[in-house]
Amino acid sequence: MIKALTISLGVVAAAAVLVALWVISIYNKLISLRNMFENGFAQIDVQLKRRYDLIPNLVNTAKGYMAHEKETLEAVIQARNQALTASTAAAANPGEKASMNQLTSAESNLDGAIGRLLMIAESYPDLKANENMLAIQEELVSTENKIAFSRQAFNDGATRYNTYLQQFPTNIIGGMFKFSSCQLFEVDEPTERKAPKVEF
Repeated sequence: MIKALTISLGVVAAAAVLVALWVISIYNKLISLRNMFENGFAQIDVQLKRRYDLIPNLVNTAKGYMAHEKETLEAVIQARNQALTASTAAAANPGEKASMNQLTSAESNLDGAIGRLLMIAESYPDLKANENMLAIQEELVSTENKIAFSRQAFNDGATRYNTYLQQFPTNIIGGMFKFSSCQLFEVDEPTERKAPKVEF
C-alpha cells in the first residue's frame, strides 16, 4: 500500500515537473519572439530618427528659395514633430496597437507633407540644382529604403510572434502571462497599393 502510494506520488510529481517544463518552454519562446520584434522596431526607430534629423535641413535649404511657401514649410515641420512624438510613444511600447496606429497615421501625414514640398520645389530650378538640396534628397531616399527594409523585418518578426501566440495551447499560456498580440507597422498610402496607370 505504501509502495503504491509512493509510486503514485512519484508519477504525479514527475507529471507536474513535465508540465512546469512545458509551460516554461512556451513562456521562454514567447519572450524570445517578443524580443526579436522589439529589436526589429529598434532598427526602425534608428532610421526614423535619422529621417527626422534630415527634415529640418531640407526645410532650411528650401526656405532660402521658397520664402513665400511658408505654409508648406511649416506643414512639413509640424508633421515631422507629430511623427517624432508618435515614434517616441511607439518606441516605448513597440507593437502596442494604439501607438502603432498613431505612428502609421503620423508617418502618412509626414510623407504627404514632404511630397507636397518636393513637388513645389520642382518649380524652383535654382533649388532643384542646389547641391545641398540634392544631397539631402539623396539621404532621404536612402533612409526611406532603410526604413522600408527595417519595417519588413519588424513585420516578419511580429507575424512569427503573433502566429505562435495564437496557436493552441500557447494562447492559453500567453493569456495567463498577459502576452498581447503585436500590431504590424503598415504604411497607409493608397498610392503604394494602386497599380500604375499606363496609357498608350
